[in-house]
Amino acid sequence: MTPSFTVADIRKTFLDFFAAKGHTVVASSPLVPGNDPTLMFTNSGMVQFKDVFLGTDKRPYQRAVSVQACLRAGGKHNDLENVGYTARHHTFFEMLGNWSFGDYFKRESLKWAWELLTEVYKLPADRLLATVYQEDDEAYDIWTKEIGLPPERVIRIGDNKGGRYKSDNFWMMADTGPCGPCSEIFYDHGDHIPGGPPGSPDEDGDRFIEIWNNVFMQFNMDETGAVTPLPAPCVDTGMGLERLAAILQHVHSNYEIDIFDQLIQAAARETGVTDLNNKSLRVIADHIRATAFLVSDGVIPSNEGRGYVQRRIVRRAIRHGYKLGQKTPFFHKLVADLARLMGDAYPQLRAQEQRITDILKTEEERFFETLAYGMDMLDSVLDIAQAKRVLKTPGLNWFASEGRAIKLLSFKSDAAVAETVILANRSLSDAEVQELKSDVPGLSECPCVHAVVRDWSGLVLPGDVAFKLHDTYGFPLDLTNDVCREHGVEVDAAGFAAAMEKQKAQARAAGKFKMDKALEYTGAGNQFVGYEQLQATAKIVALYADGVSVAALKQGQTGVVVLDSTPFYAESGGQVGDEGVITSGSARFAVGDTLKIKADVFGHHGQLDEGTLNVGDHVAAAVNTAVRAATVRNHSATHIMHKALREVLGAHVQQKGSLVNAERTRFDFAHGAPVSAAEIREIERRVNEEILANAATQARVMDIESAQKTGAMMLFGEKYGETVRVLDIGTSRELCGGTHVQRTGDIGLFKVVGEGGVAAGVRRIEAVTGTNALAYLQNLEDTVQQAAGTLKAPVAELNARITQALDNARTLEKEVAALKGKLASAQGDELLTQAVDVKGLKVLAVVLPGADAKTLRETMDKLKDKLKTAAIVLAAVDGDKVQIAAGVTADSVGRIKAGELVNFVAQQVGGKGGGKPDMAMAGGTDAAQLPAALASVVGWVTQKV
Repeated sequence: MTPSFTVADIRKTFLDFFAAKGHTVVASSPLVPGNDPTLMFTNSGMVQFKDVFLGTDKRPYQRAVSVQACLRAGGKHNDLENVGYTARHHTFFEMLGNWSFGDYFKRESLKWAWELLTEVYKLPADRLLATVYQEDDEAYDIWTKEIGLPPERVIRIGDNKGGRYKSDNFWMMADTGPCGPCSEIFYDHGDHIPGGPPGSPDEDGDRFIEIWNNVFMQFNMDETGAVTPLPAPCVDTGMGLERLAAILQHVHSNYEIDIFDQLIQAAARETGVTDLNNKSLRVIADHIRATAFLVSDGVIPSNEGRGYVQRRIVRRAIRHGYKLGQKTPFFHKLVADLARLMGDAYPQLRAQEQRITDILKTEEERFFETLAYGMDMLDSVLDIAQAKRVLKTPGLNWFASEGRAIKLLSFKSDAAVAETVILANRSLSDAEVQELKSDVPGLSECPCVHAVVRDWSGLVLPGDVAFKLHDTYGFPLDLTNDVCREHGVEVDAAGFAAAMEKQKAQARAAGKFKMDKALEYTGAGNQFVGYEQLQATAKIVALYADGVSVAALKQGQTGVVVLDSTPFYAESGGQVGDEGVITSGSARFAVGDTLKIKADVFGHHGQLDEGTLNVGDHVAAAVNTAVRAATVRNHSATHIMHKALREVLGAHVQQKGSLVNAERTRFDFAHGAPVSAAEIREIERRVNEEILANAATQARVMDIESAQKTGAMMLFGEKYGETVRVLDIGTSRELCGGTHVQRTGDIGLFKVVGEGGVAAGVRRIEAVTGTNALAYLQNLEDTVQQAAGTLKAPVAELNARITQALDNARTLEKEVAALKGKLASAQGDELLTQAVDVKGLKVLAVVLPGADAKTLRETMDKLKDKLKTAAIVLAAVDGDKVQIAAGVTADSVGRIKAGELVNFVAQQVGGKGGGKPDMAMAGGTDAAQLPAALASVVGWVTQKV
């Protein structure tokens, strides 16, 4: 039955209602907050208006209304672990909100809220109640005297969180700043639902559900906790769309509303599940919204920051699909359903549908490669632990757990030798059997132990195992927690943290640094003059040799020189440090690199080729102008290229790393697919067009807020100081502290020389400029000329001649393959007579001279057809390398497995392999052992059958 108010209806009705009240409809802002380092994700509707409330921004309107996409899955606001287990927790949700910036206040806010709920959405008035701050008589009177809500349904909430103004009904943006009382509206689901009204001991029940919060920012709080009235009080409201939809559609759980109903059906379709009440379907339906919106806002799965949260959500959804029996990628297929359901309200979903699908598919494929191994490892560790616990139970000879068919049979401590242990319906490895025998007293004397163990409750998963799951199989700790929680297992979080720290310490110890240890410097910072000049006089304020402060450096020593001012740029922001020389009289120090000792202290690393340098000496510092010029050409081109990438590939492109030196620029960026040749050509065209315009470069230092207003690109997640450097190069405007050309024409020429993937959803592009670009093109021309000479063709006919040569080569390859097939067939007929009969099974193990892998497989198929019931090993030798194929006819796989057979042979020739029960391949590196290995096959088969 179609609900009277669909989610789409509720969304549109809300916006239309407040638009009619003079509000400007404001579009949802991205899930990644713009230039707000305090938030990982947009978690409420007011985030995009935060600067307005703080007084640092003004809008052309005083009333606003929006439906804001929100995410709570990382940082302080994290609902991830509750999703799927409660009726109202989500990672992604939509917040309905209306705002007044110094315009209307409490009376209008509360009256309009009541009007919308009761007259437009038609909620029964007798099911609604409100809360107000204990001291907010104004709001209380509006509810009771003007709106007419009975006093017993307006509840005053005092300071219930341990301090003055610490209350559920007093809102604060931070420890200081704008704050004020709030009034929350609740819906009563009825006395058949457990739970009490707000403020009561059992308020956490599900009977009374908060649906709308009206925040009245009327005070400013100082450092002492005192409040003073704001000159222009504001209103900030928020109402959860999903909660309201559940009420209007007469269902108790958010997961029963129309949009979730359809997403859950889509999840069931892709996982093959018929029980639509399965909580794993809820998780999948919730997570497709969060992950798709994150991708549309530029967040790609990765191992850090927002990308790591994205990866956690994706992998949690995949794990729940795997739990439902889905062993192949499925999650990405829900993007189309989501775009259909939410594309009208959020057009970027529909516009980026294919890109979102591709990125999620890539992440799925990557995780599915290791998911089964990780789950098997987790199951095995817990099964072994439970088996030990069960087997150690005194006097036990029968164990069962209701609903899980967990049994332990025939355990008697006075019996002989254990022959078989079957755990969790699978055969244990020899190592696992030995582990049980060594750890459980008396088990080694048991004749037979059969155990199906699945009651893991009360177990603790060791921290080192949880870390191995994370480090080897890509299981985030919360995913391991999720799996374990379902079975009552606790994870040793402290042990996990210790294992993580141990790995980090090992990584730090193994890292190669340009200095053996950090330099201890306590002096003043140096002045960087390298924007304006490449030579300068300066004074030595510190010297270091072998990482230790010294008074002087002598000829031949390597060390670090610190100057009071310097024209040398220190490595930062992807740009390498400058090279050059520092001289004083007869002393000459060759600077090979410049690095930061501290944020404002540059260290010049190099070797003293001549003379002596002393602390206090006055020196001449000169940057290598040729190297600097080549470096700045590449750096400036990187900025223009970044802009071109966003224009050609889409606004989702974000910098993920860079390296700029004198040879080339290397730029990593978020993008889910290879950059095509046509796209690269367009990027090159745009960059070179900017270069030809020869526009002057402009750099301005300003405060961060002013920089934001200029529209300068800032990297999400970057930490910026109070003042920043805004750089204009051509039509590109970004924050950058690096060195650059004076005019775009100084770059000369731009050419992309490489493009490829470096991680899931991250591409790398490499380019050259100036004389390096000229050298690249000249080398390319030389290569073309050499190829034309080799093929004895003019350059203009080179493509046709190459195509002709390839066609000829393919024809010859086919002829060779056909001859090999005929040879293999002839050899196969001759080999039939060498088969040995073992208990009705024909066994053949021989070398097939000159065969490749394809010939081995084709010959194997022909021999199996002719021998009917057989186990066959064929091998080929190429130098010291061995290729092995093992095959077992269909009627014999119950007696012999091809994978076991091929491994038996491969281990004897220094290799390993595997495959299906009827066909398996392997390789080896010790051809000298092959005759003996093949001779042993008959004996091995005789033992098995």
